Amino acid sequence: MHGLRHPFTKVLYEQDGNGNILVTDGDKSGLFRRDGSYIEGDLREADPQMCNWIGGPMLANHRVGSQEG
Repeated sequence: MHGLRHPFTKVLYEQDGNGNILVTDGDKSGLFRRDGSYIEGDLREADPQMCNWIGGPMLANHRVGSQEG
């Protein structure tokens, strides 16, 4: 899974492959929707902006071209 750590809390945010966000803090985790609303798990709070960012579409960076050729 692709994910990012929150810059302040260091909690890991990852896409679960089904459009939801898996948030992991040590041995605790929770599943959230892209808007940050709780679905299930030990963790019941997540940063909605991080959820939206991680759950959004992965777009190619126009500044990084392909190395074909």
